[in-house]
Amino acid sequence: MTTINIRLDENVKKQATALFADLGLDMSTAINIFLRQAIMHDGLPFAVNRELPNALTLSALAELEEAEKQANKKTYDSFSELLEEVNADV
Repeated sequence: MTTINIRLDENVKKQATALFADLGLDMSTAINIFLRQAIMHDGLPFAVNRELPNALTLSALAELEEAEKQANKKTYDSFSELLEEVNADV
């Protein structure tokens, strides 16, 4: 047997510990299962993909594309410039 040390987010550790406890496992056993599965699969034992945009993000992108088509759109050189105009209208 050997020991490894890993660094991870405290919240991730808490959530994983609770999940594994519900499954009757401790962290060490769960990590051992993961490593054995990785060896057996000759890679990660699950798909790793980039997160696809959700419906809200897709809607915002479509709105942006539509706004970019408008010839008379107002643009700003900085966020401060935008705030000055917004505050002037108040």
